[in-house]
Amino acid sequence: MYAFEFQRATDAQAAAALLRSDPDAKIVAGGQSLIAAMKLRLAAPSTLVDINRIPGIRDIRVEGDTLVIGAGARHADVEAHPEVKRRLPALASLAGGIGDRQVRALGTLGGSIANNDPAACYPAAVLGLNATVVTDRRSIAADDFFVGMYETALAPDELITAVRFPCPREAAYVKFRNPASRFALVGVMVVRGFGGDNGSGNGSGNGSGGDVRVAVTGAADAVFRCEPLERALSADFSAAAARAVTIPTEGLNDDLHGSAEYRAHLIPVLAARAVEQALGQASSPTS
Repeated sequence: MYAFEFQRATDAQAAAALLRSDPDAKIVAGGQSLIAAMKLRLAAPSTLVDINRIPGIRDIRVEGDTLVIGAGARHADVEAHPEVKRRLPALASLAGGIGDRQVRALGTLGGSIANNDPAACYPAAVLGLNATVVTDRRSIAADDFFVGMYETALAPDELITAVRFPCPREAAYVKFRNPASRFALVGVMVVRGFGGDNGSGNGSGNGSGGDVRVAVTGAADAVFRCEPLERALSADFSAAAARAVTIPTEGLNDDLHGSAEYRAHLIPVLAARAVEQALGQASSPTS
């Protein structure tokens, strides 16, 4: 058993200062990723910096056609919030399908995307919905935020304070769960229509996908946009068009939970179900 120091930050600047002063310090909010890693001796921070007392860190509010969700908002908060359910039901549904009740009661939006687990659900929402990650010092576009397995664009002493989600015309998330962990063996977020935005990343994207964004989690080392599906669904936003897409196996996970070929097969199948849900043709939020 090792000893660590516990600090409680009262604002984002104080939390960042604590991270700068101790390179081995870690942020803790819900602790659903960090505490598990500590129990397995995969992480041994010298200091835990609790951010739950930072004002507004759990707030959920509406700004125009954007939902602003604090980094400390629990999954259960997102699932149950009336404005999320009304303006972005796909996100409420996604949050309600994470883990079990205990995980949803403590796990946070910011913790999930900062950890960037390859099979986590929230990264697919952030990337698919073209969200903006707000930190204590800057705003990071979703296309630039997720770098690789458990890796993001965050600096070591940078703190996520909120995520800004545009509210599209249609969106749905469908995942094929690992029955033990409830993580996504494959999860697909399909989104169409951002008002005046063309869906290409605030004008700085790669231009593929037009009005449609498709983000896939669980299938590779990190969440990614699926360009073949984006192109097909931009031309014909239908379940049939999604099912007709062939996904290459290169770069997909091949492990005891499923082969790369199996995951490549699942991606268009789940995308088709997500299109059906986005168009109001299906009743079940997850698979």
